[in-house]
Amino acid sequence: MTGASRTLLAFAAFAVILAIAPMVFASGTSVTMMSVMGVMIIFALSYNMLLGETGLLSFGHAVYYGLAGFFAAHAMNLARQQGLPVPLPVIPLVGGVAGLFFGVLFGAVSTRRAGTVFAMITLGLGELVSAFALLMRTFFGGEDGISTNRAKLLPVFGYKFGPQIQIYYLIAIWCFVCVALMYAITRTPLGRMCNAVRDNPERAEFVGYSAQRVRFIAFSLSATFAGVAGALSAINFELMNSHAAGAGQSGAVLLMTYVGGVGQFIGPIIGAVLITFLQTSLSDVTKAWMLYFGLLFIGVVLFAPGGISGWLALHAPLVRGGRIFRLAPAYALAALPFAALFVGMVLLIELSYHMLVDAASEGTKTSVFHIAMDGASAPPWIATVVLLVGGVLGLRAVWPKIGDAWAAATEPTGGEA
Repeated sequence: MTGASRTLLAFAAFAVILAIAPMVFASGTSVTMMSVMGVMIIFALSYNMLLGETGLLSFGHAVYYGLAGFFAAHAMNLARQQGLPVPLPVIPLVGGVAGLFFGVLFGAVSTRRAGTVFAMITLGLGELVSAFALLMRTFFGGEDGISTNRAKLLPVFGYKFGPQIQIYYLIAIWCFVCVALMYAITRTPLGRMCNAVRDNPERAEFVGYSAQRVRFIAFSLSATFAGVAGALSAINFELMNSHAAGAGQSGAVLLMTYVGGVGQFIGPIIGAVLITFLQTSLSDVTKAWMLYFGLLFIGVVLFAPGGISGWLALHAPLVRGGRIFRLAPAYALAALPFAALFVGMVLLIELSYHMLVDAASEGTKTSVFHIAMDGASAPPWIATVVLLVGGVLGLRAVWPKIGDAWAAATEPTGGEA
């Protein structure tokens, strides 16, 4: 099968997944979550155009997402108030244009330098926009933000886009189009030059390309797609506030992209789906959910710098060569100490958080894994220490076996790795 055929097959599978997902996960909560996932996929891939493709670490990418969302919300309100025949599906174009405008405006300044200087400039621009959000209450709506009503715009084929399922399919269509466009950009000469500027900007200059101009174009395109995501978010929630353009949102998209993996195009998609799912589910389970995100990010940086997609890519040659089963015994051997370490970390976090934050108002008794325990007694802490120490020692003991299994699976006699 050729590369083009595999790409077409992958996008066909992506389209099918988008189409049938609400049929498989039909609850209202699931449809809402999947709508947010679609928005975050566009946002994370737009960020990867900077970080993964061009090597630009931005700490203020939410600026274009948030500002475009506000422009989209104001455009929806204006169309409703003036009775303009504007259908809802074209509102993301407003966000895209707004993102492009601010991308060109801020990119002209920030892309003059790369590396740490670029990162600090984007951080400063993000803080500047956050400060303006507090001052320009007419545009940003203060702490309450700007609300809108998506169902009041011009219907399309009888659809008013009030029900969440209609919004899901609107987001899914835009998600598919944006993913296809961003993938196509990576295959163009511009995409290749972005990679060249990322890897060796001096050599790119030697062959006649301006590294600053390439960075500027990539920055502008990235802001455009982030603007589309911001507009879709405004449509989905019918509300935009200053937090959407703040440092928290910039940190979230960085987490999604890095956890998913910046080295593979599918990485940010995996990261967006996973982090959105965890944000929705963990916040209902534990009050310390933000701490888990921090530990997840640290774990990926330390042990899987290529992200989830990078880790999966390491196994792809073994799957194609039929040698993946050689790793199964070693992985199965590591499963038990890893599970012990995981359970021990959860116990440590939950017990510590409860005793430090909630014990004064709720008492020392809590529940972890639906098991009642008293944080003021010794047994839960003893179990935590045993699990943590046992997990660490167990992993250290089986780690050489994993290395031996990898060596056996990738040895030249076993075929091409």
